[in-house]
Amino acid sequence: MHATFSPEELAFRDEVRVFLRDNFDEQLAARIHNPKTFKTATIEWQKKRYDKGWVAPGWPVEHGGCGWTDTQKYIFDSALAEVGAPDVPPFGLKMVGPVIYTFGNDEQKQRFLPGILTGDTWWCQGYSEPGAGSDLAGLQTRAERDGDDYIINGTKIWTTYAQYADWIFALVRTDNSGKPQQGISFLLIDMRTPGITVSPIIAIDGEHHLNEVSFDNVRVPVANRIGEENQGWTYAKALLSHERTALSGIAYCKQVLSKVRRFAAEENDDGSRLLDDPVFQARMADIEMELMALEYTELRVLATVAQGGAPGMESSLLKLKGTELQQAAQSLQFDVAGLYGSVLPTEHEVGHAFGDRSRREYMYGRACTIYGGSNEVQKNIIAKFGLGL
Repeated sequence: MHATFSPEELAFRDEVRVFLRDNFDEQLAARIHNPKTFKTATIEWQKKRYDKGWVAPGWPVEHGGCGWTDTQKYIFDSALAEVGAPDVPPFGLKMVGPVIYTFGNDEQKQRFLPGILTGDTWWCQGYSEPGAGSDLAGLQTRAERDGDDYIINGTKIWTTYAQYADWIFALVRTDNSGKPQQGISFLLIDMRTPGITVSPIIAIDGEHHLNEVSFDNVRVPVANRIGEENQGWTYAKALLSHERTALSGIAYCKQVLSKVRRFAAEENDDGSRLLDDPVFQARMADIEMELMALEYTELRVLATVAQGGAPGMESSLLKLKGTELQQAAQSLQFDVAGLYGSVLPTEHEVGHAFGDRSRREYMYGRACTIYGGSNEVQKNIIAKFGLGL
C-alpha cells in the first residue's frame, strides 16, 4: 500500500470528480434525504452509477463489477465524501448480491443479479425476529415443504425499508433437530406474494425506516432457495461478514466531518469561530485519527476480498469501531447544529436543513451499535476468533 497516487490514479480521480459534478447536485441530494422522494431519487442515483459502470466496485467483473484496484475504490469513496454523495442501498448490492453470485445457481444469477445492479429490484433483509435479533440462531419462522413449494409462517422485525421492497431475502427454519444453527435455509421471497403483511415501525427520529413483516401461509417455490436446504447458516454468515464490513460507515463519517468543519467555521461561540475552539478541535482530531486508522484496516480487508478471501473476523472489528465513530461524529455534528438541532420540521422554514438533518442522524444513529449484530456480539466474536479466548 502506497501513500501517493500514480498519474493513472490521478487521472481516475479527475474522471470521478467530473462524473460527480455532472451527475450529483444539491437537488438530487435533497430528494434523497426527503422521505417522500427517497426511493425514486435513490434509484435515479443508482442508475447513473450503473450507466457509468460504477455501481458494484466489490463484485467480480464477470458479474458486473468495476474491476477496480483497492486504490481506485478508495479514490471513489473519498470523492463521494467530498461532495456528500451517498452510497447505493446495501441490501441488494452489498448483501444478497454477493450471496447469489457466490452460492446461487446459474438460473438465480441470471434472474436476480441484473435487477440488483440497475436498482430496478429493491431488496430488504428478513433476519431478525421478535425474540431472535442478536441471537439469530433462535429464529422461529418456519418453512414447511409442500411439493415444489415451502409454506412460510412467522414474523420478521426491524426490517429496513420493507415498505419499498420488491423482494426479501430471509432465513427460515426448515428443521428443528440438531443445534440451533442447523436446520436453517436461505430463501428469496417475492414481497407481492399473498399472505405477506408489512406493518410500519416509526423510529425515534420520527421517520418510517423500519417494519414488521408477517408471513401467513406464504407459498414460496423451492427454486427460490439459495444452496442446500438446512445450510442457510453458512450463507448467512457470509452475508453478515459483508454487511458488517459495509456498516463501518467510513465514507459516511467523512461526509459528516466535512459538514461539521464547514458549519463550525460559520457558527460563533462567544464571538469567535467554533472551529477555533481548542476543545472542539481536540474532539474532531480524535475522531479523524481513529477514522484514518480504521480506513487502513478496511483497505486491508478489501484487498483480502479482492484476492478471493472473505472479510472474516475483521468485519466485526470494522462494525464495532465504525459504528462507535459514527455516533461520535453524529454527536459532534449535533453540538455544532446547536439550537437548530432541536427544532422539529414544520411547514415553515425554521433554522436550516443542517440542524434538522443533524437531529435525525443523531437520533437514528443510536441504533447503529445494535443492528447488524450488536457490538457486544462483535466483541465476543473478536475475543473468540481474533484473540483465541
